[in-house]
Amino acid sequence: MADLIAPYPMAADSSSQDLDALVAEARARFAAAADGTALENEKARFLGKTGAITELLKGLGKLDPVVKKSEGARINVAKAAIEALLTARREALANAQLEAKLSAEAIDVTLPGRGLSTGGIHPVMRTWRRIEEIFRSIGFDVADGPEIETDWMSFTALNNPENHPARSMQDTFYVDINDAEGRPLNLRPHTSPMQVRYARMHAERMRAGTSGMTDIKVIAPGRTYRIDSDATHSPMFHQVEGLWLGENISFADLKGVYTAFLNAFFETDALSVRFRPSYFPFTEPSAEIDMRFETGPLAGRWLEISGSGQVHPSVVANFGLDPQRHIGFAFGSGIERLAMLRYGIDDLRLFYEGDLRFLEQFQ
Repeated sequence: MADLIAPYPMAADSSSQDLDALVAEARARFAAAADGTALENEKARFLGKTGAITELLKGLGKLDPVVKKSEGARINVAKAAIEALLTARREALANAQLEAKLSAEAIDVTLPGRGLSTGGIHPVMRTWRRIEEIFRSIGFDVADGPEIETDWMSFTALNNPENHPARSMQDTFYVDINDAEGRPLNLRPHTSPMQVRYARMHAERMRAGTSGMTDIKVIAPGRTYRIDSDATHSPMFHQVEGLWLGENISFADLKGVYTAFLNAFFETDALSVRFRPSYFPFTEPSAEIDMRFETGPLAGRWLEISGSGQVHPSVVANFGLDPQRHIGFAFGSGIERLAMLRYGIDDLRLFYEGDLRFLEQFQ
């Protein structure tokens, strides 16, 4: 840098005009600096280790003390003036840089705003809410409970003891935590455990008929888990189970309730319902419920919609009730299956892919 600097060799008799000229030159050079790097190079010319002001201050040691004092004062005044010019130019360059950045990033406030997109309820949750509304309207309570369950609640209480072959129909996810009897807890394969919990919670009132409670009428919607995955099955899915127990509840009540539900859910009376014999460990007799639309794209085709049956006496006893006195029915339906039929969806996996093109249709 030394070869760029033209030092000002001032003797003790250097005049104020020389210092004024030095300050004027610094002002001109600083003003001509186009950026921070150029400005720092110009600073070195005047205030660096070999700069003009630095050289003048070094020369004071050779002067008479009286002259040294007066010359030093004049040089310091010039140094302060140059430093002030340097600071002002630094600020000017910084402000210019900021202005340029703001101009480049300027927002045209006259453009229409993007706004926030309107969210929507997921079709599965929309179906869940609709099911609850319909069953509440005909006197059913809604129960909710844990998704991690004990072996007794998930199987044994439902007449499905350990090593029973029917358990293979419900391949279950287990967790590394054991219940009080040392059996691992499981992710519930159905919401039937909530029927057990709800019935046991209200069994005493029902037996005594207190608070006007003579029947148990409840649905239990919620998430369930089974090892299954294809276009119509998912390892995690949603199910709604219903239970009605009393002293004189028959299959006729089951048919009337479930048919009324389907009519309300699909908003049409143009459908037929049939009961097809089947097997479930927790009901006897048991039946699959099929439905058929009389109009529309699925007209004339029977579709399995639910499992059902009269609650098995052993299960009623596990509820804490007398199977000789209390009888009734239970059913279980897949919420996704109902949603697929209502909205004309042919692949269950669409519910869980998060594709906005699919989900925006339900806003």
